[in-house]
Amino acid sequence: MDAVAGPPDGQDMPMPAPATVVVDRAGAVAGWSHEAARLLARPADAVTGRPLTELLSAGATWGPGESARTPRPGPGRTRLRHAHGNGVDVAFWATALAGEAGALLINFVPADTAAGWGQGTALLRSLMDQKEIGIALRDTDLRLERTNITSGMFGAPAMEPGDRFTPVVWGSDAAVAESILTRVVETGVPVVSWQHKWRSGQRPPQDRTVSVSAFRLQDARSEPSGVAVVVEDVTEPERIRRQRELLHSAATRIGFSLDARNIAQALADVISDITDFVAVDLTRAVLTGVEPAPAVRGRNRLVRAAAAATDGWPERMLDIGEEQPPLPDTAQVRKILRGHPVVLDRQAVSRTLEEDEHLVALLVPDGAHSLMVAPLFAHGILLGAVSAWRTEHSPAFQSDEVQLLKEISSRAALGIDNARRYAYQHRAVAELQARLLPRAVTDLTAAHTVGAYASAGGGAGVGGDWFDVIALPSLRVAFVVGDVVGHGLPAAAGMGRLRTAVQNFATLELEPTEVLAHMEDLMQRLAAEIPVSLSDTTLATCLFAVYDPTTRQCTFASAGQPPPVVVRPDGGTEQVDVPQGPPLGVGGVPYESSTITLEPGSVLALFTDGLPALRPHAHGDGVGRVEQELGELCRGRHTLEETGEALLAAADRTEPRDDAAVLLARTHAVDPDAVAAWEFPAEAGSAAEARAAATRQLDAWGLADLSFTTELVVSELVTNAVRYAWGPIRVRLIRDEVLICEVSDHSNTQPRLMRAGGTDEGGRGLFIVAQCTTRWGCRYGRRGKTIWTEQPLDAVGSPLVAPEGG
Repeated sequence: MDAVAGPPDGQDMPMPAPATVVVDRAGAVAGWSHEAARLLARPADAVTGRPLTELLSAGATWGPGESARTPRPGPGRTRLRHAHGNGVDVAFWATALAGEAGALLINFVPADTAAGWGQGTALLRSLMDQKEIGIALRDTDLRLERTNITSGMFGAPAMEPGDRFTPVVWGSDAAVAESILTRVVETGVPVVSWQHKWRSGQRPPQDRTVSVSAFRLQDARSEPSGVAVVVEDVTEPERIRRQRELLHSAATRIGFSLDARNIAQALADVISDITDFVAVDLTRAVLTGVEPAPAVRGRNRLVRAAAAATDGWPERMLDIGEEQPPLPDTAQVRKILRGHPVVLDRQAVSRTLEEDEHLVALLVPDGAHSLMVAPLFAHGILLGAVSAWRTEHSPAFQSDEVQLLKEISSRAALGIDNARRYAYQHRAVAELQARLLPRAVTDLTAAHTVGAYASAGGGAGVGGDWFDVIALPSLRVAFVVGDVVGHGLPAAAGMGRLRTAVQNFATLELEPTEVLAHMEDLMQRLAAEIPVSLSDTTLATCLFAVYDPTTRQCTFASAGQPPPVVVRPDGGTEQVDVPQGPPLGVGGVPYESSTITLEPGSVLALFTDGLPALRPHAHGDGVGRVEQELGELCRGRHTLEETGEALLAAADRTEPRDDAAVLLARTHAVDPDAVAAWEFPAEAGSAAEARAAATRQLDAWGLADLSFTTELVVSELVTNAVRYAWGPIRVRLIRDEVLICEVSDHSNTQPRLMRAGGTDEGGRGLFIVAQCTTRWGCRYGRRGKTIWTEQPLDAVGSPLVAPEGG
């Protein structure tokens, strides 16, 4: 029998051809295929006509018995002898040939190849029978050949053999999917776990998230025969993963700001990842930093603080900054006010708004079918609400998404409440400091002054910096800038105490160094009273200056403050060399002063250390940069108000770490013709000479109506100086908005106002002075004292003139 000629390997079959042998009824080999010759390395002429048993390895049989010379029809396993002597395990299938009794056709393959075919068939059958993972086999043209995906799997419609990619299933990614699978067929590079939204075809669509993997199929010649697509439904794991990511994103993006609007916008941006439209509305109390009212309908008017949308915010809807109109008193609105989230479809929203077309147009986006509202509650206070919409392009909200939005909103509510509390406290401290600071602009005989203040940024808020202008007797004026260490309410309160103390010490008409010495004693007493936890408010810096417009001299004393800057009328600038004393509260070192003479029209600038720290003054010599900029502004003919704003403009552009206070003063000088001064010896006749000199000067000034009272004042004060002091005695008259009379001597004896008895011979001098003037006082210098008085220029205002009809 001739050898059987088989087709070339795998040309007409999807798998390699098996080895074939034909056995006659005598048990001899009658036919031998090329594959059999290749497998055992035995050519046909070497086996044809030989007994079949010679193909067996030693000890092997064709059947269960040891004497089996030929196999029985059906499957079996045995070991054949290779031409080189080693055995080859094979699996075979014997078939009886019709028409010739006892003749057989035996097909055999290596045992491992048979095992692989069996496993592959079992695997494919198992995959096609299960309903958890989708399998789709497509040809090289990507037409469906076989699949286990039915309409019950993944919510997708059933696919039929011959189908390609339909947008119903693959959505807008149909072209992308086709391109990816084509590339797999062409390159053989598999695609693993490609995430894809699988459309359900429902309205609204119920999208399923599937993980798609694709592998190229090959025939027996290793040529591409198609692609196997494996689809796994990962909707729930993906939903859980996205929700965790969203919670993480919310934790990292919400709550790190002290501005309620910033938190609201961060909240809207986070929620926009799972919805089409989202709006965050806050109560006006939260936005303005006042204590919110209880959650009562009609009292909690909401303002749109933030919004986000996938395709832009509709113009007709309530926009950011606009106030929400009153909502009807319905069950759903009351539920929200009690702090419970609600989920409504479009019809339920319309019913909740009582079919009010204006409210529906203002609050409901076009195409929206599902609304979820989560109130923002913290510590039992309604702070606002989050409204999230889904349109026809997205599925309705599910219960786990409601819980997710509730959790995110709860976290955001705590951040918003912190921002509200900060805004409330910042506003309270700012108002306190604003009330503690003097008015910004003053116009005195001695100077025109402008004060400016800038609070710290970056959450530090207001601090303890202050400025002050204190009018003193005899047309003098005190300029003050200071800084209490720290920020917030303790620093502002400490600033208020120190400013009051400086004013009181200044009105005692002490020298600047003495004022700072008294301030130092006060700080030491305050330090003993304040708890250790607030000890940072027991240190302060201060610059105190007194300017006299009659002499144009200004005396400075500094406790740790930057040196002041002077801009002369010609535009030149200089830093005043003031001896630097330690900050108030350190103690142990006396303060020193320095005195300069200012030309009329000079600009004197006093500032705290927060100004040099501002950009552009922060780098290098900060005070030098302030001096340079101040000179440029003054030479540019800017007003003091404009100059102050320009110096602090950097605080608006940056977030300075410290607050800053600036005091600018354009100094004036008293007209020499408005001042008259004389010196008299400490003799009995000096009182009469002083009265005569004063009377002549008043006549020259056209103030003869004041002669009588002025003579009394001058006479009593000079007489006291003659009696209790020593010469020379200096008398000075100054004409301004009032008439100022000064009598100076070298005695440091404190004058005291007394009410003399009817039989007393003395003690009436200062009592007469007090009755003739509107106010009087005494100040001490390095040598002696000066008693001063003030009288109105209009005689009608004199204390000795009784009102008409009196």
